[in-house]
Formats: sequence, structure tokens, C-alpha cells
Amino acid sequence: MNKGGGMKKMKYVVVTGGVVSGLGKGVTASSIGVLLKACGFRVTSIKIDPYLNTDAGTMSPFEHGEVFVLDDGGEVDLDLGNYERFLDIKLTRDNNITTGKIYQAVIDKERRGDYLGKTVQVVPHITDAIQEWIERVAMIPVDGQPGPADVCVIELGGTIGDIESMPFTEALGQFSYRVGAGNFCLVHVSLVPVLSAVGEQKTKPTQHSVRGLRSLGLTPNILACRSTLALEENVMQKLSQFCHVPAENIITLYDVPNIWHLPLLLRDQKAHEAILGVLNLLGIAREPNLKEWTSRAELCDMLLEPVRIAIVGKYTGLSDSYLSLLKALLHASVSLRKKLVVDWIPASDLEDETAKENPDVYKAAWKLLKGSDGVLVPGGFGDRGVEGKILAAKYARENRIPFLGICLGMQIAVIEFARSILGLQDANSTEFDPDTKDPCVIFMPEGSKTHLGGTMRLGSRRTYFQVMDCKSAKLYGNRGFIDERHRHRYEVNPDMVSRLEDAGLSFTGKDETGQRMEIVELPNHPYYIGAQFHPEFKSRPGKPSALFLGLIAAACDQLDSLLHAHKIPNGMAKKISLCQNGNATKFAKIPTDGIYSNCNGVHA
Repeated sequence: MNKGGGMKKMKYVVVTGGVVSGLGKGVTASSIGVLLKACGFRVTSIKIDPYLNTDAGTMSPFEHGEVFVLDDGGEVDLDLGNYERFLDIKLTRDNNITTGKIYQAVIDKERRGDYLGKTVQVVPHITDAIQEWIERVAMIPVDGQPGPADVCVIELGGTIGDIESMPFTEALGQFSYRVGAGNFCLVHVSLVPVLSAVGEQKTKPTQHSVRGLRSLGLTPNILACRSTLALEENVMQKLSQFCHVPAENIITLYDVPNIWHLPLLLRDQKAHEAILGVLNLLGIAREPNLKEWTSRAELCDMLLEPVRIAIVGKYTGLSDSYLSLLKALLHASVSLRKKLVVDWIPASDLEDETAKENPDVYKAAWKLLKGSDGVLVPGGFGDRGVEGKILAAKYARENRIPFLGICLGMQIAVIEFARSILGLQDANSTEFDPDTKDPCVIFMPEGSKTHLGGTMRLGSRRTYFQVMDCKSAKLYGNRGFIDERHRHRYEVNPDMVSRLEDAGLSFTGKDETGQRMEIVELPNHPYYIGAQFHPEFKSRPGKPSALFLGLIAAACDQLDSLLHAHKIPNGMAKKISLCQNGNATKFAKIPTDGIYSNCNGVHA
């Protein structure tokens, strides 16, 4: 929206949370971004996590949900996944600020002598470092266009009043003065509980929360109240009076059928007008255009025909552990007009050990697996449940059930094939059995065995297709290569590839060296694909990931018609067969004819 030359002032929308955690600040921040984008503004976002870890990479998914991986290899909080999906942007590792990163940066400066012998303190040194970080990162373009965005949406993790978030709250209070009135809008997300006995919406928790916020030097411009139902008029008036917020700036985030309704909920309550009013942007904003978003949200509610996908994993007790996977499955199923039903199967429940110890659990797990239309084995670390995942892959392979293995899931498929088809009973990954006689999966030379954080093969890497007449290449629109995000330490042993291929397994995608196996397929199976990368991280609501689209299509017998839309252009097959000598660099010269753009928009 910046029409004139010269430096424009960045506008900031800060989202904080009160009363309890888990109110949906991340989805609220993402939805505000969607709404502002629909009004014609370019939007970027920053997530502040007050924990001491420098990044989310070493945290257990049980502790903090999934680790989201960015193009630059940053291992970040799952909320950044929400921002990327909702806003269709590509963030950097610096868009996730943690206490650990800030303190590390300040200590590094102190050790270099940058503070000229001064006593280094939380105020001003830590708080200044936070503000400088925000200003620097807000200017990084994330939407593929040159120059900085118009608005930066910042989410402060945790709950107002937490000891660990105090330096950030103080920094944001200073920041509001630093950037000046008209450039800073604070949205406070708070709980308005309904006591079941009385059925009355209670404002006191929000009052206390806002009082705490004010005592820390921050004044909310907008209240976003989480409640099961829309706020009653008298409750709004009470909140307005006690929290010193105009009634028209109080929004209810009541329960909706799916989270895609949230930007629509905000629009219907004129949240954009309230935010743009505070930021002095009303004059240049257009009416929000959410046509495509509305039709997708409504379509999602209307779907009736189910497609059942069994997720056989280790962290099935907490669905946030597989958030991007779930979203990628949802994007694909909605685009194919199917209602997604996920059956969670803890991998260890499928193992013989469970059959002895808890036969009922074992039977229930196998019943779910056998009742599914498709099987997905996701990534993971550690050996718990590995044999169960191998059994799930074997079942899908033998019974011709559509199967997608991601990261460890692909390695599992290779191990199972080696055991069952090559007869190598000892076949395994050196991650689980360092002394295996038939190591199908080995530790990568570029990793580190002692340092866990950031030592994996991380971020966006290129995969070159070795054959074009295969499902994965067709699903990706017959491109010569693709870029997908990685997060792993182990990979398929290149010394075993020729034996596996001779037995019928096809490694259809490899890296530029031809030594790293990226995609594996069983050509004579309806859909049996493994990917060493994580395609779920780049799936978007209107642009589902190719391999997930394939899985859902195969699970509801639509794969042939989907692949038919991606025929290889004449003459390309010949060029590709010439390239199968392992010299992958030649693939870059193959014309793509812009086919890929069609691949993602199936019924979007």
C-alpha cells in the first residue's frame, strides 16, 4: 500500500493473552493477518516465545507440540506454521524470538566488549535487544515481493503476568512509545468463562487480566474475548466500562465449526475497522475481499463423504504433535470434496508385545488400521513403536492400501521391503540397531551425534526426479525437480539401493549427488510412496501438498483422474530417460511448461 517513495513507517499489531494459555492467540494473530491482507496490505509476522531454549528443535512434541521447520532450516514454534499457512508467506528463523536467542545475542555482545564495560542489565540492554530484533525482522520481506511489508503482527506467547515474559512485556511497553501513536495496536485475547451452574458470562477474569496488562505499561486497544457463545450486550458494556476499551473494539471469538471461520468472524464484527482505525490506515484500506476464504470455510462444513486415514505414530496422544500433517491432510481432502476422518493409532499398539500384555488394545488398533482408506506413517525419533510402524507399512503394501511414509515413515517402508522381499531378517536402521548386519538406513555424515539442536539435515533442499513416469513426478506436475523441507539425521544406505531397486522398489527422487534417496515408490501398487522430506510444511489451504493430495485421491479412488491431469508433455519422456544416468543436474534444463500451478489448485 506504500505508494510514495522514501521510508515508510512499519505498523505493528501485538497480540497478547490473558487468564489461561491455549486460548488460540496464534490462530487469532494469523486471522488478523488474513483480514489485513484481504484489505490490501502486505503482512509479516513474529512469534515471541518466552522460554529459554534458543529454538524449538530439542523440545519433545509432548511438551510443546510439533517442531515446525522453515525454508532456512529454522526449527520453530508451531504458530509460525499457522502464519505461513494462513498468510501464504515464507518466514525465517529470526521471525521466532525466544528468551534464549535474545540473551545469547546480548551475552555475545558483552563478551565482544560492545557495551564498553557497562553493567549489562535486563533494562535497558535486554529490552533494547528485543526492540531492535523486532524492528530488524519486521523489515524482511516474506511474501516474495521486494521491500518490507505494511503491517507486522507480533504474538507474545504465554500469559500476561508470567515471570518469564516480563522482559518482553516491558520491551513492548517501551516499543509502543518508540514507534509512536498510530503505529502500534494492542489486541488482548482473554477468556470470558460461562459458569454452567448459572449460565452467566463472567467478566472478572478479563478485568484482572487487563489490569495486570496496564500495570506493566501496556494498554489494550482491542479486546478479543474467547467464549463459547457471542458476548451479551450487557457483558460488553461491563467490559468496556471496567477495561477502558470502546464497546465497538470488543470482539467475541466464540466457537466455530472450523478455524477458517475465524477471519470471517473478525470481519463480521468489524475488527479490521477497529485495528485500521488505531493504525491510521482506514483511509487507504479497501473493503476486505475474503471470497475464496469464505467458500473454503463453508465447503469444509458441508462435506459429508468421509475418507479415513490412519496415522500410525508415536505421539498420537497429542494431536498438536502432528499439526502440519493434519492440516496437509485437511487441505487435500477439502480440495477433493471429502470429509477427513483421522484414526490415531499408537504404533506400539500394533506390536506382538501388546498382543500379549493388552489383547483388547491390540485388537482395537488392528481393527482401526484395517478399516482405514489410507495409512500415513509420519516422522519421529527414537525406537519406540518402530516395529509397529513396520507392521503397518507391511499391511498397506500387501493389501494394496494407499500408503504415505514421511521421513522415518519412508525409512520404515524401506526396512520392511528389505525384510519381506529381500529376506534380510536383520534389516534395520543403525539408529535402532547399531550392529545390524543389513543396515538399510544409516547415520548421515554431515550430522552430529553429540549436539542435538540444529545439527540435522534441515530446511529446504532440492530433489531431482529420476523417472517421470511415476506417481510422485506426475503429482508434482512433471517438474524436473522440487524443493521441500527436511529434518532428519538418518537416511537410506546408498550401498543397498541397487539391490532394493532390482527387487522392485523405485527410488524416483534423489538429491543432486544421486547419493541421497528422497522419494521411494512401489510402481505396481495403487499408491505406496515414501518421502525423506516433510511435504506437510509447505501445504496451504488453497494449495494442498502434492503427495498428500495423492494419498487422499488414492484413498477415495480418484487418483487416476488426478494423475490424468498431469500428463507428461510430448517429447519430455525421451529427455528424461536420457537423464537417468545419475547426473541430476541435467534435470534443471527440462521445461516445466508451468504445469505445476495446476497441480495445487485442484478444486481449491
